[in-house]
Amino acid sequence: MLDVTGGRFAECDGISRRNFLRIGSLGLTGLTLPDVLKARASTPLAKNTAVIQVLLAGGPSHMDTYDPKPDAPREFRGEFKPISTNVDGVSICELMPRQARAMDKMAIIRSLAHESSDHFVGTHWVMTGYQSSPNEQQKNERPSVGSIVAKLRGPNGPGVPPYVSMVGGVFGGIFQNGAYLGPGYNPFSFNGDPSTNMRVRNLEPASGLSLDRLEDRRYLLAKLDRINRQRDVTGTMDGLDKFTSQAYEMVTGPSARKALDLSNEDPRLRDRYGRTRIGQSCLLARRLVEAGVTFVTISDGNWDHHAQIFQSCRQQVPPLDAAVATMVEDLYDRGLADRVLVLVWGEFGRTPRINNGGRDHWPGSMSAMLAGGGLKMGKVIGATNRKGEQPTEKALRPEDVLQTVYHVLGINPRHDFLNDSGRPMPVLNQGRPIADLV
Repeated sequence: MLDVTGGRFAECDGISRRNFLRIGSLGLTGLTLPDVLKARASTPLAKNTAVIQVLLAGGPSHMDTYDPKPDAPREFRGEFKPISTNVDGVSICELMPRQARAMDKMAIIRSLAHESSDHFVGTHWVMTGYQSSPNEQQKNERPSVGSIVAKLRGPNGPGVPPYVSMVGGVFGGIFQNGAYLGPGYNPFSFNGDPSTNMRVRNLEPASGLSLDRLEDRRYLLAKLDRINRQRDVTGTMDGLDKFTSQAYEMVTGPSARKALDLSNEDPRLRDRYGRTRIGQSCLLARRLVEAGVTFVTISDGNWDHHAQIFQSCRQQVPPLDAAVATMVEDLYDRGLADRVLVLVWGEFGRTPRINNGGRDHWPGSMSAMLAGGGLKMGKVIGATNRKGEQPTEKALRPEDVLQTVYHVLGINPRHDFLNDSGRPMPVLNQGRPIADLV
């Protein structure tokens, strides 16, 4: 994966024949960027669409965000009041006034549920569409939705990866990998804070290596490869040259570098998003999909509020509200709403009944917000009972949400891959696109 970190970055240990194009840490496989790009060769694009997923890692409270329950008993309803939105009859938490003013561009699902209160099982479920065994090693048993997209769609433009992950907080960044698709379909992972001076490791030449010297090394690489090409009767070397050229373009070309440079944005727009990690991550995500990235996941962590939930929500929800509302409005203003879907959710909801000033894990009811993607907006789908305990209308599951995501992306959920044992595995084996949206 491509690592983006804040502050200074380490120099390369040395540049060998192929290692000069190594991008970040690719685990124990020793893959180079050309290898990754070669693995990411896929079928032609089905649709020029993209997805930005905001994963509220840890499990946000549905009752203190998108599904307030003002008529519930005190020990359930919490401290926050609902506010009206610009869609008649729809209310959300008072901490989300920006989204309330943009609700006509959004849709809320209030009737999601599954059966696991385990962070790891729940996160794997929403990231892949499959329940997993308890997995504290954080190893994907199935490919993440972003990895599926990288495999079947690839990027929407040249010089950028198809799948990017921005990692933050506890439980952030887990279960986002390619499983049996291989490490070539893991995300390019940004670990820096874009609200600070973030530098992009390996999108800048190593210390003491100018672009001219990099070009000289590329020329030498081509000379050395010619020795192997003379023995190659399969055409593999020619194909490798193609991916090496793509890797070189990513390192030296303008697309990725330009997309990641937030200094090009109007400071007033940056202020609207919020000069926070989540705010600038959402702005960066918009820039990435605009540049051609097909799937972006923003992991916003620390939503596991077992105690002091109302104090924590007062700190976390307003920055999220500003970031999400501005991103949705920005996509509409730029004419991107029909082709870019925004999805905001976590791995489960939280207990309706307050316990020692907090709420615990609760997979029996959870909410999600979607915007754009050419879907039908300005509505609420489903409902939970008076205490927020369980769905009472249009019960849905994570598989249904992911079916809707694949619908937007033009991906066939019945497509099979072979796992490590040679067994065919479908993209999804349950769920269907949400009829109220499509």
